[in-house]
Amino acid sequence: MVSSGIFCTDVHIKAKVKNLSADIDNGDTDETDVWISDAESLINCTCRYNFSDNYAALNAAVKGILREAASNLAAIYAIVYDMSGFTSRVEAEDMINVLRDAALRGMAILRDKKTVEFINGA
Repeated sequence: MVSSGIFCTDVHIKAKVKNLSADIDNGDTDETDVWISDAESLINCTCRYNFSDNYAALNAAVKGILREAASNLAAIYAIVYDMSGFTSRVEAEDMINVLRDAALRGMAILRDKKTVEFINGA
């Protein structure tokens, strides 16, 4: 089953985290829908712009940043859900840190005044 997010799907999460819990990887859980929805809400609120409602009107570059940020945040939730697939807790935490940094970078780009002008002009 592929989750139905606006910015990304569970396929994007699986591409970022190779050591996913077996029940997530097999599609036996609906948590990915929740994580993607949470990530999208966090991005919208952090940026103070409702990308979800205006998604169809956005250009490909903006959609790419949204997909990147949302899938990174959702992948963090997936790692926290079950760290047993990693060789150590440190390995899982390192992966979380990398994903967090990329998500924060994406949200910073989306919040930037010049990016907002680019979005509205595109």
